[in-house]
Amino acid sequence: MDSFRVLLDQFTTSVETKDIARFTKLFVADGEYEDVFYGLFRGREAIGEMLREHFYGNAKDFRWEMHDEVCDGDVGYAHYTFSYTSTMKHSAGTRAVFTGCSQFRLSSGSISHYREWAFGLAGLSQLASPPELIAKQAIRESERIRANADRVLHGI
Repeated sequence: MDSFRVLLDQFTTSVETKDIARFTKLFVADGEYEDVFYGLFRGREAIGEMLREHFYGNAKDFRWEMHDEVCDGDVGYAHYTFSYTSTMKHSAGTRAVFTGCSQFRLSSGSISHYREWAFGLAGLSQLASPPELIAKQAIRESERIRANADRVLHGI
């Protein structure tokens, strides 16, 4: 558990300090990062580009806390609180706070796959996002949920 806590601290601190090189080294070479808003990125280079283009291209002053972590050595989970100040034109200067859950699939102590679930629509509403952006995110979340569900079991 202690090594997972260290990984979480390195993960969050790297984002907060804009240390893209350190962040991407937490992943295996072909690791994956599945972001609730921006989708799936494969490989360290793509993950670094996601941070550069999307995270730091749209926001600043990141804070990321991981709470209540559990890990069996292969898979870890943590509840998180994540915040930033938007730099997007429709919400520049607005502080948004999100909450959600992270899942880390691990390989020899490195991240092979990261994904998250979040109350994304609540965050978008804090940013006074245009209704069409909120609707687009709601559709994206619905599609992701349905795509990962057992189609037979759930009758879809």
